[in-house]
Amino acid sequence: MPVTTGTTDSAGTTGATDSAGTAGSAPAVLRPHAEDAFAGELSALAADDRPRPARWRLSPWAVATYLLGGTLPDGTVISPKYVGPRRIVEVAVTTLATDRALLLLGVPGTAKTWVSEHLAAAVSGDSTLLVQGTAGTAEESVRYGWNYAQLLTNGPSRAALVPSPVMRAMADGKIARVEELTRIPADVQDTLITILSEKTLPVPELGEEVQAVRGFSLIATANDRDKGVNELSSALRRRFNTVVLPLPETAEAEVDIVTRRVEQLGRSLDLPAVPDGVDEIRRVVTVFRELRDGVTTDGRTKVKSPSGTLSTAEAISVVTGGLALAAHFGDGVLRAGDVAAGILGAVVRDPAADRVIWQEYLEAVVREREGWKDFYRACREVSA
Repeated sequence: MPVTTGTTDSAGTTGATDSAGTAGSAPAVLRPHAEDAFAGELSALAADDRPRPARWRLSPWAVATYLLGGTLPDGTVISPKYVGPRRIVEVAVTTLATDRALLLLGVPGTAKTWVSEHLAAAVSGDSTLLVQGTAGTAEESVRYGWNYAQLLTNGPSRAALVPSPVMRAMADGKIARVEELTRIPADVQDTLITILSEKTLPVPELGEEVQAVRGFSLIATANDRDKGVNELSSALRRRFNTVVLPLPETAEAEVDIVTRRVEQLGRSLDLPAVPDGVDEIRRVVTVFRELRDGVTTDGRTKVKSPSGTLSTAEAISVVTGGLALAAHFGDGVLRAGDVAAGILGAVVRDPAADRVIWQEYLEAVVREREGWKDFYRACREVSA
């Protein structure tokens, strides 16, 4: 059954209007979709003449290059979107080139959503076919819903059908994304089983079905660390190829990730340049890694780990908030006092237990570390 959807151009953009509603001048959006933000890179990679699966905008090699970065023969520099093992990206891309769905699994902050969005943008040129998983996600969000005004007037019909992002992806041969799959109630999760195994979505009210055309696949993200997780059934998990995204192996790799992402966010928010705060970024990453690992970087002192995940994503949030403080209430240079409050908020999730762990870490590790006196004073000030 055909499903009519809105169309976009090759860059994934649609006709835009300004804040007054007049056509022609688009306002600067806070967070552009990946296919819009990196349209130039995607266009350059599309010139690659390697074989590509049906309806893919890029070849598998070009998709991997888009995520990992590199320099093309024509001199175009592709910025890395994911910093991690190359084989992980290659397995993810080849999974999408088969008839298997892809499950990106990992603790919070391992760039699952980021990788999912960029994979969809590179493969389909459209990362917006998204189901956001929550405890309140209903079956209609995964399958289809109804326009009740038309349903009451004319009864079940194609005109009254409201396709879900998954149904639209099936009809158009694109990538659908399901974020936080384990947040979705178990009975709603299992509506994906028929879609992934039979590649069809029945619409019994109309006596019809939507069959997936070539190019369709599904990327889901999940973690089993947070509270409120609904385990996947064995039947559903078997329908996925699972790729585990690890935390950054080294501190320098994590500093690089945080610096790159904060630079991108800073440009959209008109914040100071990141190089002025690389030393503070390194200190934030060091604190997070030591508390996360339960031992200092030199291996000499064991520390207690707080209840939070202290992920790379949280480090990015702390640094971005610190840059905003430096820009609007400081001299534009990221300093210890700008990140101290953010670190406290990230570490102390349980006011009783985590505050004790944080105080012990400050006194036993930070206070004695050479060159960290300003950081210690700033953290003590906000922790008092």
